Amino acid sequence: MVNIKTYSPSSRPTVQEQMSIAKFLHQHLEQYGDPQTDIDKAIDYALQKENTPGGLLITAWDDATITGAVVINRTGMKGYIPENILVYIATHNHYRGQGIGKKLMHAAIEQAEGDVALHVEADNPARKLYEKLGFTNKYLEMRLKK
Repeated sequence: MVNIKTYSPSSRPTVQEQMSIAKFLHQHLEQYGDPQTDIDKAIDYALQKENTPGGLLITAWDDATITGAVVINRTGMKGYIPENILVYIATHNHYRGQGIGKKLMHAAIEQAEGDVALHVEADNPARKLYEKLGFTNKYLEMRLKK
């Protein structure tokens, strides 16, 4: 049975839990992931470790095993830009296909205050789940790397 647990600036994980969640994301995001330092920064942002708007860290557990995790950062904006951005979501590779990603997405949508945006690569199989949940692709994102 999967248990969902939410962390926020007011209910932070222990240092050990946070390190385990960050390591989990780095491993299970696979080709869609980022360097460990970027994942750590996103989690710190969500937990308001510095002067940030905060966010949510939502995890799924099967006893002591992390089976999924989501990081949501608040943008500090409203209306013209969604209030939240779903930065990372991953499901343990041995638990995929069991609906954990869907449960995490429902928890994230329910708990986030305001609209939620996310970025997804065109070839990412999770894209179908996001579309089923009502996410649409209104814009083409463009970035300038400096």
